[in-house]
Amino acid sequence: MSAALDWDSEGRLWPHREASEFVASGGARWHVQRFGEPGAPRLLLLHGTGASVHSWRGLAPLLAEQYEILACDLPRHAFTGGHPPENTSLVRMAATTARLLDTCDFAPDAMIGHSAGAALALQLSLDHGFRGPVVGLNSALRPFPGLAAQLFPAVAKVLFVNPLVPRLFSAAAGFGGETERFLYRATHSRIDREGLACYAALLRNPRHTKGALAMMANWDLPTLRTRMSEVASPVLLIHSDKDAAIPLDWAREAHGWLKGSQLEVLEGLGHLAHEEAPEQVARLVHRFLEPHLAGAD
Repeated sequence: MSAALDWDSEGRLWPHREASEFVASGGARWHVQRFGEPGAPRLLLLHGTGASVHSWRGLAPLLAEQYEILACDLPRHAFTGGHPPENTSLVRMAATTARLLDTCDFAPDAMIGHSAGAALALQLSLDHGFRGPVVGLNSALRPFPGLAAQLFPAVAKVLFVNPLVPRLFSAAAGFGGETERFLYRATHSRIDREGLACYAALLRNPRHTKGALAMMANWDLPTLRTRMSEVASPVLLIHSDKDAAIPLDWAREAHGWLKGSQLEVLEGLGHLAHEEAPEQVARLVHRFLEPHLAGAD
């Protein structure tokens, strides 16, 4: 079995290390980061597949000027461990995240999810009584069209159960400058060296890549799609016009499925827009949340 990321070695790369703590919940050990002052409106930050709390390194401190923030590494990602593979399904991940929030005594007033994290936020809204606003950043909400909807999870499952695949992927991703090239091809985003170093550490680790594959294998967006009309939370979708991972047209479709939602388009940015231009994203987030959270503190 491959070794987990080590907090005392790889963890030294992580931004805002002083904000980190480890929380035991439901038999697992979660890595979380906290920002802001207690008593302010509370935000939960949910990263996307294959990422970690490091992806909030620029945005979280900006939001912490007005909000209290909890960010976590999702099950089987980065420094969070102890979850079985089945906990990477959308429904199970929402349940384990809800349990973590109870353990931390952190009842969010709003949630922000990037990519697959936006789907997780909506699942929390649907299954766990959350009615506060949700912000989706370059949200992965649209199921793959046609036959790909069946093939993609099946391929991910095959890759997940093959023990060589995460190792081979991690070895390839860790070669030379491949991380930067890989991220740009996949996202059309250019991010800072600090972020690249964290992604390189994640991609080099077979246990983390296997966790990302498990999440892809178990993610059920078609079922979520059938329930989107039930979402009672106000929703803001922020999407980039240069996103190579989730086309803007897909975001426009999801906007149509979520009644009363808003869509803001960022020009010239890619899938990791919140890492490229955190100030721009923070302004949009605050403008949306302010009227909804007035009086929440």
